Amino acid sequence: MSDTPYDVIVLGLGGMGSAAAYHLAARGSRVLGLERFTPAHDHGSSHGGSRIIRQSYFEDPAYVPLLLRSYELWEKLKQDSGIDVYSITGGLFMGPEESTTFSGSRRASEQWDLAHEVLTDREVHRRFPAFDPPAGQMALYESMAGFARPEATVQAHIGLAQKAGADLHFGEPVTSWSDSGDGVLVTTEAGTYRAAHLVVCPGAWAPKILSDIGVPIRIERQVMYWIDPVAGSAPMEGGPIYIHETDEVEQIYGFPPIDGPGGGAKVAFFRKGEDCTPETIDRTVYPHEIEAMVERVGRLLPGLTGSVLDTATCMYSTTPDENFVIARHPGHRNVTVACGFSGHGFKFVPVVGEVLADLAIDGGTTHPIDLFDPNRLADV
Repeated sequence: MSDTPYDVIVLGLGGMGSAAAYHLAARGSRVLGLERFTPAHDHGSSHGGSRIIRQSYFEDPAYVPLLLRSYELWEKLKQDSGIDVYSITGGLFMGPEESTTFSGSRRASEQWDLAHEVLTDREVHRRFPAFDPPAGQMALYESMAGFARPEATVQAHIGLAQKAGADLHFGEPVTSWSDSGDGVLVTTEAGTYRAAHLVVCPGAWAPKILSDIGVPIRIERQVMYWIDPVAGSAPMEGGPIYIHETDEVEQIYGFPPIDGPGGGAKVAFFRKGEDCTPETIDRTVYPHEIEAMVERVGRLLPGLTGSVLDTATCMYSTTPDENFVIARHPGHRNVTVACGFSGHGFKFVPVVGEVLADLAIDGGTTHPIDLFDPNRLADV
């Protein structure tokens, strides 16, 4: 057992865990971070080169205050680390007028007085010629939308956490943890550590590590694709990120070629995957999956039907109502948990780190997180 107790141990150093370690260490806490893989690894949910950031939040306007704070922290992270962790490109959120993607984005923008424009399908095509949405569909354009770079974000938080004095261990899986009431004990393959508090950010390992929290979390295999635009097609460089919904309530999302012409343009289906676990996920991407993606995105972006340059898999971890879990553990007063983020969580990484530091140090936060109380799902 370690003879030196820590103030806080952070279990998991992906997107949320690395941000929590940084915010805790920056406030003077003695922090131990434990991660089973290498820094900014590609085995979970915090990889793939890009993640959409946006403020006109169609999921629920209640998220917007957290997003506004997150944007402030994205800029602070960029300045403090010197790493290009995010970029603003503008964003299009398209679909039938009654669709969640369009109407929800409009509702959030109007409720919070966010700058936005409403465009018809023809106005979208005139302004962004690469896009050709179906006749009659609508779009909300948000100038503040863009993308974050997940691997760079994790590396930036790790670097700043270590600079602030955090002790971060990689390649050291946690085998068990316990809360004695006076503090916590965390055991890994290398030893046992003591701390006053534990912050658990398990990602896709939540069903195993937080099996006693009373929240059913579904793990899904998702696939990302990088497609080469067809030569001579309308240019995508410098264009907006986008989410598009069909009449059949099927969503895709995508990015312009953010790493130059040779890198392709990333696109993926939104919440269209098979159940898996971290141990059983199939990392192979099959021809029929590639064909379905190229056909689907080609209906919106006719020029994005060239060669598929690369593919990658990741895992979503999702609660039944698709809202996050961020709270003190219902059964352990010295444990804070953060899970169920996938599908729309990465844009919140900086502010979730701040919230977790609040909960671990102060026992509460001024940020609006009632929506994320695990007790809401007690009867699911």
